[in-house]
Amino acid sequence: MNADTDFTAFLARRVGDAAASGTALRIRGGGSKDFYGQALTGEVLDMSPFAGVISYEPSELVVTVRGGTPLAELETLLASHGQCLAFEPPHFGPDATVGGMVACGLNGPARASAGAVRDYLLGVVLLNGKGEILTFGGQVMKNVAGYDVSRLMAGALGTLGVLLEVSLKVLPVAPAEATLMCNLPQQQSLDLLNYWGSQPLPLNASCWVHDASSRPAGDFLFVRLRGAVAAVEAACPRMTADVHARQGQATRMDQAQAAADWNACREQTLPFFAQPPSADSCLWRLSVPQTTPAMTLPGLADLSPDAQLIEWHGGLRWLWAPA
Repeated sequence: MNADTDFTAFLARRVGDAAASGTALRIRGGGSKDFYGQALTGEVLDMSPFAGVISYEPSELVVTVRGGTPLAELETLLASHGQCLAFEPPHFGPDATVGGMVACGLNGPARASAGAVRDYLLGVVLLNGKGEILTFGGQVMKNVAGYDVSRLMAGALGTLGVLLEVSLKVLPVAPAEATLMCNLPQQQSLDLLNYWGSQPLPLNASCWVHDASSRPAGDFLFVRLRGAVAAVEAACPRMTADVHARQGQATRMDQAQAAADWNACREQTLPFFAQPPSADSCLWRLSVPQTTPAMTLPGLADLSPDAQLIEWHGGLRWLWAPA
């Protein structure tokens, strides 16, 4: 028996014994997302030893890895072949794993344009609550039995089973990228995003935020473009003109600074997330239609601009507000 078979058998026995005795198990990879979901209880089922790449076919745009594989390790491997996870999963720590990425089902700034983690799940091998090994999906998009079942694992937080193996679709890194920083108020930014969404533009991500630390303080819309070189270069002046037509200003950001800012947005380390505006504020995450106007909530008519951040072309609203 090889090491994989030994560890799989160990996990199966552990889960089976826990089921028989009624013992709760807490599935853990790198622990980077322990804060997410309900309070964690039960004996730890450590998946971090079950790591590594099982197969990777760059020409087929498919990779299969074990559930405990570090997410950073996978992204480094893909980058060495000019490929990536297009949905930009947040890490929330250096020890994030692929299994945790799927189990939490969280997505980064490109979600509205590139899709969610579930859209890239081709297949899984999991251990159910009885200690049985089940296989769903495969490594291709076509004629895959159980493909839809695989997608149920995204965001299930381990309630459907322990993820042993995950097969993912990957994509080539875009040939060109640019980020525009636009000085526009919230409603004008939303209107412009809706307009741009109806145009043949290589929109990839957006983020609107009120920056109280800038001098002077202001409202900023950040828009990232990704795609063919010609498409990105043609879109920048066109979109800049659209901003100017609304009496705003638009600047193309330095690529390194833009990359750092988008990473901070993905990892929720922007100043907006770090400090609540008041002691009784809680962070609310609202999923709404992209065409939803600037929000005024009952009892929060005086909600200040710096208490809001908007992603996904208007589809994701973060609000600091009383519980």
